Amino acid sequence: MTTVGLIGSGHIGGTVARLAVAAGYDVVLSNSRGPETLRDLVAELGSRARAGTVQEAAEAGDLVVVSVPLKAYRDVPAQPLAGKVVLDTNNYYAQRDGQIAELDSGATTSSELLQRHLPTARVVKVFNNINFRHLATLPRPAGAADRSALPIAGDDADAKAATTAFLDRIGYDAVDAGPLAEGWRQQPDTPVYGVVYAADPQNWDREKPADAATVRAALAAAGSPA
Repeated sequence: MTTVGLIGSGHIGGTVARLAVAAGYDVVLSNSRGPETLRDLVAELGSRARAGTVQEAAEAGDLVVVSVPLKAYRDVPAQPLAGKVVLDTNNYYAQRDGQIAELDSGATTSSELLQRHLPTARVVKVFNNINFRHLATLPRPAGAADRSALPIAGDDADAKAATTAFLDRIGYDAVDAGPLAEGWRQQPDTPVYGVVYAADPQNWDREKPADAATVRAALAAAGSPA
């Protein structure tokens, strides 16, 4: 059985962990504050979950979800992630992360920065465009008429296939958004970011399904890089 390691177990990481456990995966949770701070979440998730250090989560995971603030991406350990599929949930928020000239200019994307830091891992950008509340409530069985899709971007075809299979098991379709360099299409302030899953942008407790065609159209509507 595939084990999912989580580096960062906040809103998005914790939600992915819940979905993974519900789909039959084992999970190893970690954060920057230490395993003891995850006791309640582990208790909620049950016997398929345990807490560890960041290093332990990286080593244990067959798939590893990195869900930390972008400013902390250099703290993600590279060696234990060699050859692994790394699911990057992050976005660049200058007010939180500080100004990063390469991102401000559009010279690169946040997931490309993580890939550069993890040169032998296989990074796929996913889960970054959906609010954690919607992520928790929108999963549907395969073939359901109201199943939603999530965009994925990555440079490795096998890694994207593994990500697609993981999404399928936790209740989502995948839309291939292209290589990591195209990941800007699913970043903040693009048509596919957040609002596509919101029935009312002023009331984020009300979600709406966004199927693959809707997600493809929103990606295309992003146009060209600024």
